[in-house]
Amino acid sequence: MTAFSSTPLLSLWDIFLLFAIPVGGGIPAGVLMAQARGVGWVEMTALYFVSDILLAFAFEPIMKIFIWACARSKFLTLWRESFKKSTAMLTAGYGKSPGPFALVLIAFGVDPMTGRAAAMAAGHGFLAGWAIAIMGDMLFFAVVAVSTICLNNILGDGTWTAIIIMVAMLGIPALIRRFKTAKT
Repeated sequence: MTAFSSTPLLSLWDIFLLFAIPVGGGIPAGVLMAQARGVGWVEMTALYFVSDILLAFAFEPIMKIFIWACARSKFLTLWRESFKKSTAMLTAGYGKSPGPFALVLIAFGVDPMTGRAAAMAAGHGFLAGWAIAIMGDMLFFAVVAVSTICLNNILGDGTWTAIIIMVAMLGIPALIRRFKTAKT
């Protein structure tokens, strides 16, 4: 019997809603909730994957509308150009035209929406672009989920585990950027 057949649908829905939060903060809370409710790894990963699919179908039209609006607004055109420059700086370390692996790393290191935007800029359409972005995000999910479970096994306190993981998720990339800038 799998967790899907023994776990009430409402419990799965609660976990899914946490995973659907577009910023990574829902991962530690969702993983801890899934673990507490007896939801297995396969089911938990499937729920997160479905949340990424939902994100793709929700974000893609927003991105297309934004592109359309940029052609009609001077302010949005300037904002888009600024975003292009920041994306170019982000992807500069991966070469002039980043390949799929580099795009996966961008989605892993930033978020799937940025990964999709970078994939679009590299010429990937809806399906390939989101496949790349979701791959990076699923890797991010795996790292955060394993870290959350391991830390929770050590601490035994889900609240502190979630706080520490979220601080690490926000703080470690900032420290890495600061360290890199200090070296150059």
